[in-house]
Amino acid sequence: MEFFRNPNIDFLGKKWYFLAFSLVFSVAGLFSMLFWHGIPLGIDFRGGTLIEVKFSHTPNVNTIRAALDRAGLHQARIQNFTGESARNEVLIDLSQEETSKAAGEQALDRGKTDIINALQTDAPAGKQDLNNASSLTLRDYLLAKDPLHAGTDAPQRYAAAAQAIVDFRDKSQGGVLSSMEQLKGVVDAAVVASLPDGFFLSDFGVRNVEIVGPQVGAQLRRQAILATLYSLGGMLIYLAFRFEWIYGVAAVITVFHDTLITVGAFSLTNKDISLTVIAAILTLVGYSNNDTIVVFDRIRENLKLMRRENLADIVNRSINQTLSRTILTAGLTFLTVLALFLFGGEVLHGFSFALVIGILIGTYSSIAIAAPILVAYQNWRAQKGKRPGTAPAGKDGRREKVKA
Repeated sequence: MEFFRNPNIDFLGKKWYFLAFSLVFSVAGLFSMLFWHGIPLGIDFRGGTLIEVKFSHTPNVNTIRAALDRAGLHQARIQNFTGESARNEVLIDLSQEETSKAAGEQALDRGKTDIINALQTDAPAGKQDLNNASSLTLRDYLLAKDPLHAGTDAPQRYAAAAQAIVDFRDKSQGGVLSSMEQLKGVVDAAVVASLPDGFFLSDFGVRNVEIVGPQVGAQLRRQAILATLYSLGGMLIYLAFRFEWIYGVAAVITVFHDTLITVGAFSLTNKDISLTVIAAILTLVGYSNNDTIVVFDRIRENLKLMRRENLADIVNRSINQTLSRTILTAGLTFLTVLALFLFGGEVLHGFSFALVIGILIGTYSSIAIAAPILVAYQNWRAQKGKRPGTAPAGKDGRREKVKA
């Protein structure tokens, strides 16, 4: 299947337009990273506590922020779950400074407790929040209250009842009970009747708490940088061995260009860069490089077949010959990641956003950046009085000359 029949587009003739396009987006991303938003690192890299809170109603971010400010959590970041307003969930991101007073499990409890205390503005004195109570808390309360007059098997019976309440709350009701009457039929009626004496229902529940310490965050940052550099170095070595060193340099510059624009897009939109985003960027490094190699391989074949042709004409013809393949491959992949971006949910939002931007830029750069770099170098070498542009070595080790 082909989208184009014998296309004859002068891609190299439009190289200055391509250069201007790349400069605009690259400079915009650099300015954002240096002067505006910086590089918006997620909790994986900077450390801190990430808390997922479910509300019984549509949450008001301004109200939540005001409550956190009153509790002294001034650096907290609040984010709605994009496209999932029906779930009424928000992510509250506490900085490392706000959770560094405790460590390990204490930090988990500290962040959760701080959020609960900040959001519970009208908690009845002497009562606990059933929407944020653990099964252990419920069991201890029921043991002390003993509504079933259970006798010797009280610990087992009340532990089972407490776990049944928590499971119903978290699995069936999404983490938030709107009425204690909902528990009828889940546990014994006497247990339900005893709960209002010691518990009340808030309009929210803490669903999940994640914490990353400063040392782990620094280690993950270092490993992410090294992984990216190693992948670029590996491609440079492979292409230098498989083709010529200038092909490797052109491919690495192209991938660096793609990575810079993708990271710049995260900075411009102020989206957090997490471990899954790094995984997406590494995926794009390979994807962009694959497209570039396809074009380079066709250039190498045509250099042998059209020895008397001008190098720019050979490169243009090679790009046109692989254009249908590039559009088909990139188009199908783009539709997949676009669906992931639109319908994949908040957890995959950063990952899919990186893939959407990266596939567009990676496909564009294989045509508009890598090939012009190769031609520019060969022309520069010819102007310096060296031998004309050469093709990569063939199987017999000889190189065929072409006009630069």
